[in-house]
Amino acid sequence: MTDYAIGWDIGGAHVKVAVIYQQKILATHQHPCPLWQGLSELENAVHALIQQLPVDKPHRHAITMTGELVDLFDHRHDGVAQIIQTMQHLLSTHSLHIFCGGDGLLPILDVKSDHYDAIASANWLASSTLAAKKNHHGLFVDIGSTTTDILLFENGVVRAQGYSDYARLISQELVYTGIVRTAVMAVVHNVEDNGHTVGVMAEYFATMADVYRLTGELCENHDQTPTADGADKSIEASARRLSRMIGADFSSEELSRWKDVATHIRHAQQVRIQESCALHLARHSSRQALPIIGAGIGRFLVKDIATTLNCPYIDFSTLFESDKTEPFFSPADCAPAVAVAMLLN
Repeated sequence: MTDYAIGWDIGGAHVKVAVIYQQKILATHQHPCPLWQGLSELENAVHALIQQLPVDKPHRHAITMTGELVDLFDHRHDGVAQIIQTMQHLLSTHSLHIFCGGDGLLPILDVKSDHYDAIASANWLASSTLAAKKNHHGLFVDIGSTTTDILLFENGVVRAQGYSDYARLISQELVYTGIVRTAVMAVVHNVEDNGHTVGVMAEYFATMADVYRLTGELCENHDQTPTADGADKSIEASARRLSRMIGADFSSEELSRWKDVATHIRHAQQVRIQESCALHLARHSSRQALPIIGAGIGRFLVKDIATTLNCPYIDFSTLFESDKTEPFFSPADCAPAVAVAMLLN
């Protein structure tokens, strides 16, 4: 094909887009989209991203989503229908395809309400399927701002145990933890501080973005979500929010104290994800160490998990040929958008 394949991943907090031409990645972008605040947020995000798309060739679009889960919608089917309708309005109907899980990409005019269960939150299947085609055996782990997807694949086929969010939470293929939006109180119940084990308050005082700002691992371009208190995203402001979690006051002289607390919380989150990774690695029929494919803006944790589990690590971005020079978002940051564009191309 001589036209551009544009992949869209419509999330509840961000919209991601990837541009593919002749199986080469030309660009990947992400824009904030607090969808729970209204469909106008989706419209604004898509309009902003459209301004960054190439215009010298025809476009074909492929869409996957997780945004149907936000509480703007009465239920998941309602969310799928409204997101499709909105994207249909924003993009060309004749060039629009929807990722329908096991049924693959279907032209928008062929999508019926019977497909909605397969469409809802299926972006993990698109990206893990592409990883499986590229590497045949391994574990795909995508750590994003909000959630973590863990998928085993063998002989080029994804061996998913669950499909819906509910089933995947049971199978631990979906771990609802991420490196930006997740509340600290959802990751740890206590922390080590000044030689004490201190209980963590069940308050929305700090998020994991504060933790990773303090560890120095959160890229500024990935830090697109407002802070818990609406204040700035400086190191000191992050430490102040973290101090509130254990009922303490922050002083700049004690910054190293809060970096230590952040490191403790980081470790707890890594262990939680690592336990689920080990669970699924144990399902593989071979005794040989499987490679772990890391995706998402939190894949620095995936790399550490691979090292701890004595597995080779492969960055999702290295699986593809790329001509992109835009430095802010890599193909691994936007894996589902890349995947549906590749499937379309």
